[in-house]
Amino acid sequence: MASLSALAGLGGAAFWAALLAKMLASAAIVVLASVAVERTGPLVGAMIATLPLSAGPAYLFLALDHDAGFLRDSAVASLPAVAATALFIAAYAGMARRRGVTVSLAAALAVWVAAVLLLGRIGGGLTRAGFITVLVVLACIGVCRRWRKDGPLPARPRRASDVLVRAGIVMALVVAVVLAGRLAGPAAAGILAFAPVVMVSLAVILHPRIGGAATATVLVLSLPGLLGFVAALFALALTVERMGPALALTLALLITLVWNGGILLTSRRRPAPIPGDRLR
Repeated sequence: MASLSALAGLGGAAFWAALLAKMLASAAIVVLASVAVERTGPLVGAMIATLPLSAGPAYLFLALDHDAGFLRDSAVASLPAVAATALFIAAYAGMARRRGVTVSLAAALAVWVAAVLLLGRIGGGLTRAGFITVLVVLACIGVCRRWRKDGPLPARPRRASDVLVRAGIVMALVVAVVLAGRLAGPAAAGILAFAPVVMVSLAVILHPRIGGAATATVLVLSLPGLLGFVAALFALALTVERMGPALALTLALLITLVWNGGILLTSRRRPAPIPGDRLR
């Protein structure tokens, strides 16, 4: 009956107007962010990519439609999706150095889906899911260490169609999250909110233009940033029912900003092994 009533609510003009506004707002955020990624070095771009550029708006819209308990359950459900994104990056990095973008992304997305299904079954509650997610991310960092390479991205021509590709991917995600939240509950909404939309968008745009190896470098350098997501989701799950969605979401955003900023500051203080490899 709940699903039927949710379906009935999808036909109103107000719902579709609000959904369109959500799609356009989220697309604008991710497009601007991905342009910034292309104008910076790999590490700076990776830290931008691991800010909650798509998940943040998705959670904001969930907060407008649902209560604090729904958000808490969604945050717990998002943790396996973060671990799956780490495995997605590792799979893509391994494939992209030898294969084209289509094959590499298809293999990586298959890994993401399989990991979400498996980790969702064994994750359990907040503490266990968080612990497993941290272990998976750290393992992927170790496996992908040999593919880390700091320095400026190769120059590449820009195409107007790139903006449409980025916007289309993120708008599709917003639709999926909103509909999942209404029809399938917090678990599906939480998983889809952390689908690797920014990573897919970057791969689709950058791989054909700068090559798989350089694109893999950006994604691999983003792995430590995923630990900031874990901390933010943990904080959100613990505080949203006590502090309310507005304060809890703000705290989660601040955690990701501080974490990624700390990574950038730490990296800038390290002496570069090769003079030309410093971030500019």
